[in-house]
Amino acid sequence: MDLYKVIQDLYAEKEKLERVIASLEELQKAGGSLPATPKAASRRGRKSMSSGERKEVSERMKKYWESRRLGKDEKARSLG
Repeated sequence: MDLYKVIQDLYAEKEKLERVIASLEELQKAGGSLPATPKAASRRGRKSMSSGERKEVSERMKKYWESRRLGKDEKARSLG
């Protein structure tokens, strides 16, 4: 490993970074600064349900959980 070569590469990278930092600082002084916080991306969101749809889902889930509860009771009886 050539230590001299590694040091030269690091100095070259340091110079590039200093140039980029200087240009960004100039941009900031000129008033063309980057926004402090990025604009929030618009959310696609969910489709809202009508009251009728909510009622349908509610009844369907009540039936589902009732069947689950009954199934659990039957398994407990068969095991016990």
